[in-house]
Amino acid sequence: QSQLVASGGGLVQPGGSLRLSCAASGFTLDSYNIGWFRQAPGKEREGVSCVSNSGGSTNYADSVKGRFTISRDMAKNTVYLQMNNLKPEDTAVYFCAAGSLITTVQRMCARTDGITLWGKGTLVTVNS
Repeated sequence: QSQLVASGGGLVQPGGSLRLSCAASGFTLDSYNIGWFRQAPGKEREGVSCVSNSGGSTNYADSVKGRFTISRDMAKNTVYLQMNNLKPEDTAVYFCAAGSLITTVQRMCARTDGITLWGKGTLVTVNS
């Protein structure tokens, strides 16, 4: 059974860092695009960052460019989201998702196009 398990969330002060992990099982990362999404209280879910199955294409929301980095460890079948210089507005539940290769990472992040599997979220709270 295919599954995504997100972890690494927690409480951090503004300016701090966290690294989220998304471990895939039941399939390999080279078969799907993978994305990180977040949903803050009272807001719609938004795409944060997505990476193609080859790792050659990435997409970032404007609000996180220069602060967040998406990466993959193929040996561990895991996608990471390194989050630096965190701000209170980054507070949200973060989800990872796997998307079909019929769409681009840009569309996957912008419109959740092609997503076939969602993992459970991990809470990130940025608060002093």
